Amino acid sequence: MGLTTSLSNAVTGLRVNQDSLAILSRNIANQGTPGYHRQSLNIADYNGQTSSYARTLGTNRAFNTSLQTYYTRQVSDAANSSVQASYLDRLGTFLGKPGSAGSLDTVYGNLQKAMQGLATSPDDYTTRADAVAQAQTMAEALNRLSGNIQSMRSEAEGQIAAEVQNLNGMLNSLDEVNERLLDLGMDDASRASLLDQRDRLVSSVAELIDVKAAYRSDGTVSLMTRSGVGLLDGQPSVFKFSAVGRVSATSEYNSDPALSGVGALTLVTPSGLELDLQRMGTLQGGQLGGLLTLRDQTLVEAQSQLDEVAAGLAQAFSTVQTPGNVVAGGLSSSLEGVQRGNDLLLQVKTNGVPQNIKIVNTAQAGMDFRDASGTRIIGVDLSAGSSAAAVQLQAAFAASSPPLGVTVSDAGGALAFTATGTTEVSALTKRVTSSASQGQGLGLSLFTDGLGAPFTNSIDGAPPQKAGFAARISVSQEVLADNRLLVQSVAGQSLGNAERANYILDQLASLDFASGTSAKGANGRFPLNGNVGELIGQVIGFQGSNIAAAQTASSDRQLTLDTVIDQMQSEYGVNVDEEMARLLELQNAYAANARVVSVVKELLDALFATT
Repeated sequence: MGLTTSLSNAVTGLRVNQDSLAILSRNIANQGTPGYHRQSLNIADYNGQTSSYARTLGTNRAFNTSLQTYYTRQVSDAANSSVQASYLDRLGTFLGKPGSAGSLDTVYGNLQKAMQGLATSPDDYTTRADAVAQAQTMAEALNRLSGNIQSMRSEAEGQIAAEVQNLNGMLNSLDEVNERLLDLGMDDASRASLLDQRDRLVSSVAELIDVKAAYRSDGTVSLMTRSGVGLLDGQPSVFKFSAVGRVSATSEYNSDPALSGVGALTLVTPSGLELDLQRMGTLQGGQLGGLLTLRDQTLVEAQSQLDEVAAGLAQAFSTVQTPGNVVAGGLSSSLEGVQRGNDLLLQVKTNGVPQNIKIVNTAQAGMDFRDASGTRIIGVDLSAGSSAAAVQLQAAFAASSPPLGVTVSDAGGALAFTATGTTEVSALTKRVTSSASQGQGLGLSLFTDGLGAPFTNSIDGAPPQKAGFAARISVSQEVLADNRLLVQSVAGQSLGNAERANYILDQLASLDFASGTSAKGANGRFPLNGNVGELIGQVIGFQGSNIAAAQTASSDRQLTLDTVIDQMQSEYGVNVDEEMARLLELQNAYAANARVVSVVKELLDALFATT
């Protein structure tokens, strides 16, 4: 090997050393930079008959497509679980621990004790005042909890609007990075920096919405949701959110924009096609998916459960029950005083098997389903008169499979139910709302809808009366003005008469309620069934389990994400000890190459000096 060849080899070695030192210094400088991927120099050795040398072929950047894809999914799932756990943890704080001061079960227990005291000393003013105060506390607790839930839903609505703006900005930035990565004249350092920025943006997008990233050979990336809706491919899609501001207890999502009470999240593709992401069920993760689940499902169900408790409480106080009259082969009941939402409770036995049928006064035609207790709910317009109601009921019974062996007829303004075949009519009870404080039986509309309207549980409105009732429930203004009405069911009655107080206590213990006012409302939600105290216990138990499950899911997914991050740090991260060891190698290599250059120079100087 000649002196010129040796010099050339040493010079190429110095160049490789210089490039390696540049990358090493860049790695150490970015050791703590989030999203930085360790870089290394791609070196090729050339061996020929007359020479051997090394040359650099660009920069290698640590990257594992499979690991990156798994990381993106875990980021999305962890963000989704985290936001849900955060909101539900606050809901648990609002509900309080069972048995603690201010919790719903404790407040209801205090109301029961006050009513028991009223039954013992109905003529004592202080006892009556305490009963009214406990009723107010109960109503205020329901109002407060409902307000807290709607505040969280409004907060989620506002957070969705803000995150949509961030998401659009990140997709535009990612599109710009894609365009810059197509520049083939870019140096390796700049390209590696852009690829780091690309991966950080993909991770940030994944925090907000579930995505699948497709990495191309030129470094660009395309995005779509897990369900296959394109987000970025050539041009970015645009997210739109029409926020409504403050959300109320009756505001719910509807695929029909004219009927929806909350903001709608849509996606506009580059071709101009607008997709309703909620109606399509596109979102399966990310903060946006979690916020939409909270706003439209989790917190809506919590509000619905409070409404069930409020409705049961109001009806337990105000319902007047009247047993049916015996007729040949069955029982009959007049329709006097029946308001919208009031009902007839029919109990029959077929071949010894009991069945409960609740006939609800409503203008909704064709309503026929089973509630959470298994009771069959049939909607009939009882206000149209007994003759028309008998025809509707007979048609509903005949349509049963098998047909119900009960004949319904008009009995002079009353409905008569008579048994046929192996069926027996065992009980019939008319249940109406006492809308006046006196003169309408032992029931009392202590809890009203707003400032005085009786709660009849009407389902004819849009939405039905029960919807959002926990936010509106209040104590009767008449009773607040005169607490004697708690015991005087008729004017001038003795204050020592405990008949009304005992009747209400019995109703609180024996009157059962079941969730759902329609077939749709009864499906997909936790079923509530029992008296008022049992409803409250079921709500607290369900929400407690739901909150614990959300926190566990969040913890598990965060643990999985941390494990993936540790693996990424192992593959992508900069190990300072390894880099310093590499620096020593480069120093030795530099010294060796420099020595070769020095020796060749000395030899050449000596050679030229002798010629």
